[in-house]
Amino acid sequence: MTKSIVKTDQAPAAIGPYSQGVISAADRFVFSAGQIPMDPETGDLVGDSIQEQTVQVLKNIEAVLKAAGSGLEHVVKTTVFLKDMNDFAEMNKVYAARFSDNPPARSAVEVARLPRDVLIEMECVAEVPGER
Repeated sequence: MTKSIVKTDQAPAAIGPYSQGVISAADRFVFSAGQIPMDPETGDLVGDSIQEQTVQVLKNIEAVLKAAGSGLEHVVKTTVFLKDMNDFAEMNKVYAARFSDNPPARSAVEVARLPRDVLIEMECVAEVPGER
């Protein structure tokens, strides 16, 4: 299997031994790393509310997908990690607005702690359309 590494300055840089995303050339899928609500230009966290943080997380995922030749419309699966499952309904309002047509499969779990103590982290798998 051949893979290509996705790297873009439009999303936060990897801060450890992982890639922002990986494209599987054989299967034409891109697998994003978990994205937190970090501004890619400043490295600062964005927003205090779950809604604000979800908006930034989706912007970061969209940037990684764009760098891979994909987009939110090609996402087939997301995993949402929440600091508090009580935030699910408010996160879901933002999520539903971005994935209104033919939404992807999704899992959502509450976790004990997230990087930089954010409220949300999200990762996805998306198709990369066209010939590779």
